[in-house]
Amino acid sequence: MRKLLLIFSVIFSLTLSANAQLTLNDVTLPAKLSYHDQTLILNGGGIRSKFVFKLYTIGLYLTKKNSDGNAIIKENSSMAVRFEISSDMINSDNMSEAINEGFDKSTNGNTSLIRQRIDEMLKTFSSEEILIGDLFEIVFTPDKGSEIYKNGKLKSTIKGLDFKEALFGIWIAENSVSSSLKKQLLNK
Repeated sequence: MRKLLLIFSVIFSLTLSANAQLTLNDVTLPAKLSYHDQTLILNGGGIRSKFVFKLYTIGLYLTKKNSDGNAIIKENSSMAVRFEISSDMINSDNMSEAINEGFDKSTNGNTSLIRQRIDEMLKTFSSEEILIGDLFEIVFTPDKGSEIYKNGKLKSTIKGLDFKEALFGIWIAENSVSSSLKKQLLNK
């Protein structure tokens, strides 16, 4: 009987942890998100910091848990990142600069094939002021491409698996913007 209770206890604990939301820096990352009739689960979350500033809180959402960044990047399946701005140090100009830096790191400086699409994405972030509390979601689905939402409103859609690979690589590629954040998103 004790063994049976222990087994149920372990199963219950694993179920709770698999369905748990995550709160970091006063931002709650939901356990699940749904886009286009696809449910994605929180793989991991973290805070993007630079120096002493906590810039944004971000979560990586996948169809199933995965700790292999390279495999995730290459996957042609639905995934998303959701991040909330938490510092007034972020504005349209330095967001664009950070995105460019991220793509350069993610692609090892080889952005020429996706440069036009990167510039299209940058327009999304420069078209409106960025404020503390703004919520951005970047959702990739194989049939639509990478959709960029700001505060729940679709702002742009950018096609191409190669673009998605470089985009998600910003956070989880071998040469990501932050190795500690990468570990958190990959739940390592």
